[in-house]
This record gives sequence, structure tokens and C-alpha cells, in this order.
Amino acid sequence: MLARGSVTYVSLEKVIFGFFVVLAATLNFGYFVGDLTDPEVHNIYELYAAVVVNVIAVILKFGDRTQIGALHLATSLVAVIQLIGAAITWILANADGTITGGEMSAVVSLSGGALVANIVSIVLLVGETLTYHRR
Repeated sequence: MLARGSVTYVSLEKVIFGFFVVLAATLNFGYFVGDLTDPEVHNIYELYAAVVVNVIAVILKFGDRTQIGALHLATSLVAVIQLIGAAITWILANADGTITGGEMSAVVSLSGGALVANIVSIVLLVGETLTYHRR
């Protein structure tokens, strides 16, 4: 952010980065919420959207060479690995057209691990924003 007079300019890069970090967490949360064993309340397309947005968030974090940037990248990588694991588990469990409650709980649990990583990423983002000093 650059302050010039009474107008504050925001870095478009930081806005896009923040947007994808928050979108990744909200998509993952939307998928995660619901009965752990009921596949009817967990939409597979929402899981796939969470995977895609989390991958985009990882790509956006590659250019940051700071310590906080490394932590952002680490949390995003954890989330992507967990979500890809959830998607693969769903695909394998649903190969015969049905998915059991136990299989569904494994998928949702993996998504929950990714959600924790997304929350840590948001906490880092907010913490970084709060400690930002105007120049």
C-alpha cells in the first residue's frame, strides 16, 4: 500500500493473493460442513473447486521470498495435498457408484485437515497485514 496525500493505493497483487487465500478457505469450509458420513451434503464439485483454488493460491505464493511467504507456501501445500488426497479417496471409494459412511468420513476428514491449513494461512495473512508499517 502506498499512501499519497489522502489517497491510499493498494497493491493489486496483494488483493488477488488475499482473495484466493480467503476463497480457498471458504470453499473448503463449505465442503467440510455437514454430517461427516452423508455424501448427500458434501458436493464433489465443491471439493474440486477447493482443490483448484488452493492450487492457484500455491502458485501465487511462489514469488514471495520472505519468511512469512515461506509459511504461506507451506500451509497452502499442506492444504493442496490434503484436498488432493480427499479427491482421490472419493474417486476410489466411489468406483462402484456407492460410497459408505466410513469412506465419506475419510474424505471429509482430509478436507478438515486442509481447512486447518487454510485457517492458519488466513491467520498469517491477517497478522502480516496488522504488522504492516506505512512507509
